Amino acid sequence: MAEATRVDKPADEVAEPAAGGMLAGRGRALAIAGLVIVLIIGFYVWHSRGRQSTDDAQVDGHITQVSSRVGGPILKLHVKDNQAVTAGDVIVEIDPRDYQVAVDRAKAELGDAEANAAAAASGIPITEVSTSTVTRSASGGLEEAQAGVGIAESQIKAARAQLVAAQAHQREREATATRTARDVERLKGLVAKEEIPQQQFDAAVAAADAARAAADASRSDVLAAEAAIGVAEQRARQSRGSAAQAQAAVQATRSAPQQLKVTKARADMAQARVQQAAAALAQAELNLQRTRVIAPASGIISKKSVEVGQVIQPGQPLVALVAQDDLWVTANFKETQLRNIRPGQRATISIDAVGKDFDAHVDSLAPATGARFSLLPPENATGNYVKVVQRVPVKIVLEPGQDPEHRLRPGMSVTPTVFTSSK
Repeated sequence: MAEATRVDKPADEVAEPAAGGMLAGRGRALAIAGLVIVLIIGFYVWHSRGRQSTDDAQVDGHITQVSSRVGGPILKLHVKDNQAVTAGDVIVEIDPRDYQVAVDRAKAELGDAEANAAAAASGIPITEVSTSTVTRSASGGLEEAQAGVGIAESQIKAARAQLVAAQAHQREREATATRTARDVERLKGLVAKEEIPQQQFDAAVAAADAARAAADASRSDVLAAEAAIGVAEQRARQSRGSAAQAQAAVQATRSAPQQLKVTKARADMAQARVQQAAAALAQAELNLQRTRVIAPASGIISKKSVEVGQVIQPGQPLVALVAQDDLWVTANFKETQLRNIRPGQRATISIDAVGKDFDAHVDSLAPATGARFSLLPPENATGNYVKVVQRVPVKIVLEPGQDPEHRLRPGMSVTPTVFTSSK
């Protein structure tokens, strides 16, 4: 049996087929990896086409710092941290005794003001009647006094006329008395000589006596007329004085309208004080009501900073109330992403803490970039300028009923995606 002849090949010839197989395997692997990368990039481009997303976003909501409008010691505390409350629930009660005293004092002041106002109002008709009466009385007194002055002056004229007549009668009777007295003297000698009868002489004596008596009577009439003139002048002076007083009274009554205005002004002032007292009472009652601090809206209590017995001041923060019914997402998109974002576009919200996506829509875009609202906004006009891509806050609102269990909390990080075109 013939032996098989073994022929040894060179080492180079044996290694070449193995190296070629390894290179071929690597090439296929690189090709497959390149294909996968291309597919991934293609899928990413296809998937991201018509949508914009960012991880610079968070849940926002209304956080209200609840404070008291009045001060005082805390009497009761009805809430604790992380407790849910509804609008109108009592959070804190402040000791109301000081404010109840203020209400009682305001009520007393209001009653006093109302009494003063009633008294001032009742004085108006009294003043009207009294001023009207005084005016009529003064006018009547002036007319009466003026009439009295006229009567007195007429009496003076009459008395002077009587005086003139009495003086004329006196002169006439004096002349008669003188003549008859002379006749008696002349007849005495004739009687003594018995040249005339005694009877004629006696008649002359009687005529002389009668003439003398008439002269004496006329002098009495003159004195009476002079006295009558004095009386009439006295009455005239009294009448003139009364007329002057009546005139002064009439002048005084001319200020009656001003007095009435003053009385009405006092009544108005008293009524204004009533309104002031009523306003003070309303304020005191309002302060008494404010001793019970109530929740302005439904939400969850947080950051409780008061305890029973603590004395608080007006405006001091007591608790923070986080609303749960009105939450939204503030997404800070780059300005290069805003070209196709518009209000009303559909969006989804991915929240790590919940582990699910929520349906939402774009509500609005902020009127300025976030940097403009910072405490120290940048001044690009100074120094060397380097372009930095800015971010603009976009408000995204969840659709109704997306969070019935209220699992979302303000401040949570989210990843929103806005669909800028429908596919």
